[in-house]
Amino acid sequence: MSTADTAPSVPGNRLAKIVTEVLSPATIVVLLPFAVAWNATGHQVLATILWSLVVAIFYSVLPMVFIIRGARRGKWDGHWVRERERRFLPLMMCLVSALVGLAILLVGDAPRDVLALAWSMISVLIVCVIITKWWKVSLHATVAGGAVATVILIYGWIMAVLVPLVVLVAWARVKVRDHTTAQVIVGALLGPVVGGAVFLLLR
Repeated sequence: MSTADTAPSVPGNRLAKIVTEVLSPATIVVLLPFAVAWNATGHQVLATILWSLVVAIFYSVLPMVFIIRGARRGKWDGHWVRERERRFLPLMMCLVSALVGLAILLVGDAPRDVLALAWSMISVLIVCVIITKWWKVSLHATVAGGAVATVILIYGWIMAVLVPLVVLVAWARVKVRDHTTAQVIVGALLGPVVGGAVFLLLR
């Protein structure tokens, strides 16, 4: 049984669990490509949908299918894989799937910003794989922070209004006792620093 399952029912705990699911990496990685592709394609609807679906499927949907199936077979403790020692295989599966998706984007001559997004997410994932061998950095905070940094780089500082969502995600992960304050802070900085930097360099 996970720590979150045994946590006492305290004010805010239910909200934290909802935030954990609604603003999860899986959800954000499905939505973010649409925001990037919409601008990258010059607001072309069909092209936006096409490139966004490639990223969403290979960077979010397929990895989550693998992770959920693994959880149901008892390979790890749930779809967020709370045990650090068991995160390596799911993260490597995410990386393999992402690389396949990147290959499709390259062959299909995807817009520059979409490719930059794909490379940035792969870069962040590689760093997370390395860190996770010794320490449990928050993937929720990492993805949330990276996503907000990306949309700010594309649409301008007006999108900084989304920063409180990163704080909310960080709070939720600590509240459900899946991460420490240090782990969410590092994650929230890791996404923008690594992912944002790679995106900015390649766009």
